Amino acid sequence: MTDQTRPRPKVLGGLTPYLQVDGAIKAAEFYKKAFGAEEVFAYPADEKGRTMHIHLYINGSTLMLGDAYPEHGHPHQAAQGYTLQLHLGKDDIDAWWKRAVDAGCEAVTPLQVMFWGDRWGQVKDPFGVAWAMNAPTE
Repeated sequence: MTDQTRPRPKVLGGLTPYLQVDGAIKAAEFYKKAFGAEEVFAYPADEKGRTMHIHLYINGSTLMLGDAYPEHGHPHQAAQGYTLQLHLGKDDIDAWWKRAVDAGCEAVTPLQVMFWGDRWGQVKDPFGVAWAMNAPTE
């Protein structure tokens, strides 16, 4: 069990997405490669290889994730109905996009200038989570 006396990392931002994925430890490792995530806290894996909590920093914000625990009323459900959006600088978006796709994200909507004037595109990670990238053109 993790030492409960050590201070918890700071939660960044005013709203924290908390993902339930099938394979949280693998997802966290993937997010490090695809999105430059920094792992700041994690509970160790149980005997089935699951963890109840991982805390990441991505692009100046917090993302939390954990595995499903069907025996405690939390069965796995596929990701749907939401997108995590990364707000990036105009000079950064191409590098973020390339890193995500090179790591194994599927390009869903290629980067392009949208009707609102920003460059925007969407990828899906191997865990089924949709990620959008948005950057100003000016």
